[in-house]
Amino acid sequence: MDSGSANLPPILPVGTAVVTKVEVKGAGGDVTCPAGAVGTIVRAPVDTQHSYRVRLPGGEEMSLRREELQVLKHFQREGMIPGSPGDSMAEYDLHQYVIYRCIVGSRAYGLDHADSDTDRRGVYLPPAEMHWSLFGVPEQLENQKTDECYWELQKFLTLALKANPNVLEVLNSPIVESVTPLGQELLDLRPAFLSKLVYQTYNGYVMSQFKKLDQDIRNRGAIKWKHAMHLIRLLLSGIMVLRERTVPVVVAEHKDRLLAIRNGQMPWDEVNAWRLELHRQFDEAFRTTALPDRPDYESANAFLVKARRSMVK
Repeated sequence: MDSGSANLPPILPVGTAVVTKVEVKGAGGDVTCPAGAVGTIVRAPVDTQHSYRVRLPGGEEMSLRREELQVLKHFQREGMIPGSPGDSMAEYDLHQYVIYRCIVGSRAYGLDHADSDTDRRGVYLPPAEMHWSLFGVPEQLENQKTDECYWELQKFLTLALKANPNVLEVLNSPIVESVTPLGQELLDLRPAFLSKLVYQTYNGYVMSQFKKLDQDIRNRGAIKWKHAMHLIRLLLSGIMVLRERTVPVVVAEHKDRLLAIRNGQMPWDEVNAWRLELHRQFDEAFRTTALPDRPDYESANAFLVKARRSMVK
């Protein structure tokens, strides 16, 4: 297999709506299908060397090679002209470049129940030629049906350096499903992302969200108790980060009280009082923390450059 064939788009499945990028002529030389016609794949090849069978709205069928087709939704999104060089990077299976995958959310916290979703998060590192192309690569790959999200490495590092709570929890999830050697180097870099910025990001977010919850109570007499639970959990986590210089994910001693909030069994006044007490603890932890004022940007940047170089063919 040559160096370029590994990056060919995957085989398109039967039923995919496509746009023709070339015109097709009949035996007499007449154009039977113009470039830009919309059709549906009715038979897919077993490899990239053979043709697809495509059916037009009028019932006509024809054989077309992969380079003569473009997925309709990508054509509509990119506004590309049939026959122009290249296809959207969205057609490539970027999930094959995931270097780290884990489970987050209630299952990672130890707060799950029988109907809890399984939320997967992680990081992907695309080949250099994709990253350098006109199309670039998406900052994150999302699949809402499967509750998956994978950040492109640079985006992930940027969020981690800003002490984004979700990203820091991804780095510290106790349920790791897959990790490459580069992914392990990223995990080994975890201390570089911890700084006093945790105080501003965690504390500020919780304060703003609790104001909204309080408004919901006043205006509608009801709130999203699961959201309130996770805000309290976030405060508990932030305090631990400042005190212990590690990001706790699994809920331990506070599990019963947190579940009481989620189930609506703790009065709002009690929830809010706990929140205010945690803010005071957070303030004290901030005054005494041994964390640095800023994260280790240099180490994060050095890792990014190394990772980028590893994807140059």
